[in-house]
Amino acid sequence: MSFLDDEKWTGRVFTGSWERAAGGDAAVVEPATGDELGRVGIASPQDLAASAAKAAEAQRAWAATSFQERAAVLRRAGDLWQQHAAELKDWLIRESGSIPGKADFELHVAAQECYEAAALPSHPTGEVLPSEAPRLSMARRVPAGVVGVIAPFNAPLILSIRSVAPALALGNSVVLKPDPRTAVCGGVALARVFEEAGLPAGVLHVLPGGPDVGAALVEDEHVRVISFTGSTAAGRAVGESAGRHLKRAHLELGGNSALIVLDDADLEQAMSAAAWGSFFHQGQICMTTGRHLVHASLYDEYVDRLAEKANHLPVGNPFTDQVALGPIIDERQRDKIHGLVTSSVDAGAKVAAGGTYENLFYRATVLAGAGPSVPAYDQEVFGPVAPVAKFATLDEAAKLASESEYGLSLGIITADVAKGLALADRIPTGIAHINDQTVNDEALAPFGGVFDSGTGSRFGGPAANIEAFTETRWVTMRGDVAGYPF
Repeated sequence: MSFLDDEKWTGRVFTGSWERAAGGDAAVVEPATGDELGRVGIASPQDLAASAAKAAEAQRAWAATSFQERAAVLRRAGDLWQQHAAELKDWLIRESGSIPGKADFELHVAAQECYEAAALPSHPTGEVLPSEAPRLSMARRVPAGVVGVIAPFNAPLILSIRSVAPALALGNSVVLKPDPRTAVCGGVALARVFEEAGLPAGVLHVLPGGPDVGAALVEDEHVRVISFTGSTAAGRAVGESAGRHLKRAHLELGGNSALIVLDDADLEQAMSAAAWGSFFHQGQICMTTGRHLVHASLYDEYVDRLAEKANHLPVGNPFTDQVALGPIIDERQRDKIHGLVTSSVDAGAKVAAGGTYENLFYRATVLAGAGPSVPAYDQEVFGPVAPVAKFATLDEAAKLASESEYGLSLGIITADVAKGLALADRIPTGIAHINDQTVNDEALAPFGGVFDSGTGSRFGGPAANIEAFTETRWVTMRGDVAGYPF
């Protein structure tokens, strides 16, 4: 019997046990072939309401569990990601269109997220405060309660587990809504791992569903914190709804990250990073390099080299062929990408490589002559498109990089790392890498963006996770009952 035995989850959602979904079921489709891989349960708002109430009840006992026991569950979960990596890897490749290396990376990060989360229960839970009165005064960190997690399709495992693992470790229960397009590797897999790891029933719920279920999750009275990863437009709606219901929302949203190539850069070294930044996972990453800003003295050679590399990157079915790029997730996303490419050409950009597709396989694309007012430069493409623009001075580079509504990641390629760091300090982003491209992730590092890219670093590392998934409570103790002049 396989770890993801479909007899358990076909047409079902996870509420501590596998239950028939009131919302029916939906096909799990392999984007590379269009084949149906199975049928996953689709939750309704009624399912969500029942799960949120059950999660609130289960959370109290889970929070009272010893920190050693909570840590042990997370360690076992980390081991399970590694033990079942081969089977889970196939699902990531087939369901999400990942190339094998990207699937391996997701599984590695999933295990590391659990191991890092396993250290959270033993962190100090507060501090002793001075007080004017004769009493012991403390600030204590306590679990927030029920945490709602809404995760997207593009890195379905990482973008679910990075909230689920620390929230559980800190004594919360979790209701996870994965994207229905990747509900197995972004939802069923987590349910199975924590089920086998010994998490008590009812502490984790996995409910694939549509926007109506996401809205119900944000609005439900039992849910106190929302962790959302997705588009900026959807994130605004989540944040507005959460604000109306007086609950915290941690939002990790879109990006249009810049890679700045200074005049002293070694292009022989830079091209691998440049291509990876734009073409990794078909550009379907929030940190994707969406703007290549290249010094004028290197511009023509840079475009030629990047186009040559793009032309030699094979595109196809990552489950059956050795390819660098797999499929776009669906036709709607593919058509959005191609629309931005064609409108960019209409605006004056030149296709130096790619710009074509077959079925859902979009070729790695390089757009020369890009810059402000070119749609693929101005907007988040979320596809394998590398718009290249030129600059003449550091001031112009800083200005171009900063002229975006987004502020997620930044890469700078230079022989002078001090100059690179000084330039990075002039460009507001949540993440910056000197002599690397924009797509990086580690379980212990703070992650998040500013402006339209989200509400800052709410993921990664003890400080961010403890802040995200606990509340601060003031507690005092006296030996005698306080007296007052009444």
